[in-house]
Amino acid sequence: MTRFLAIFQSEQPDSVGPVRSARSYYIELAKGFDSLYIAHGNSPDAKEMLDDGYIDVLNGLYYDGTLFKRASFRKAPHNSYITYDNILKGANQNGYEMEQAPPSLPFLTKDQAKELVGEQANHISISYYDQISNSSFEYDENLQKYKRFSNEKQTVDYDTEDPILIDNVLIIETKHLIIDNSGRRDIDFTAGGKAFLVQKGKKIDVEWRNVDGRVLPYKDGKVAGLVPGKTWINVMPTDPGIEQSISFE
Repeated sequence: MTRFLAIFQSEQPDSVGPVRSARSYYIELAKGFDSLYIAHGNSPDAKEMLDDGYIDVLNGLYYDGTLFKRASFRKAPHNSYITYDNILKGANQNGYEMEQAPPSLPFLTKDQAKELVGEQANHISISYYDQISNSSFEYDENLQKYKRFSNEKQTVDYDTEDPILIDNVLIIETKHLIIDNSGRRDIDFTAGGKAFLVQKGKKIDVEWRNVDGRVLPYKDGKVAGLVPGKTWINVMPTDPGIEQSISFE
């Protein structure tokens, strides 16, 4: 199954999970936001980075049953959860600095957001190679936000059943390489390349660049501003590429 990297900055969740094992490319992305990285387990290359102190980390391998708790409604390894209070507790135990906020992303003003132009994109369909990870986004005109669906099932908060609402959908393509017999991948998050940015029911063709460890959309050589709110980044392999894997209506 596709893994997610969730980045929380201005909102702190009560509980996060299921927490899965670390991957090197997620560590690099988390580093770009000066993050405290939360994982439960690791791939061999990720372990090397974590053991070398590349990023502040709380790894459930060493806190299973203490900071991390196992939920009864899911089977391992999909049942590891951590609360925000325990994240702060773990950060304090390890002497991690948690006061300095990272630099802000490039956000549009309300007036700029109203002036967005582009092709219609009220419905986005994204096809992955394994089908079960296929996802789609539906634009709600009243909310002016996107609702997400995975394999035709809406993405909602597990506890509240509130729908996940998204303001920016960034879809990028980049090289994927299978590196071992377990199917682990190396994903190139540095080269940049083709991308689509979808906001307010509109789609524009952009390119993505890695700027100080962050994946950002660029248009005509300038960073493309994001609508204030939540952003979902979809990462697609260059083979077959986003032109063949994405459809808009």
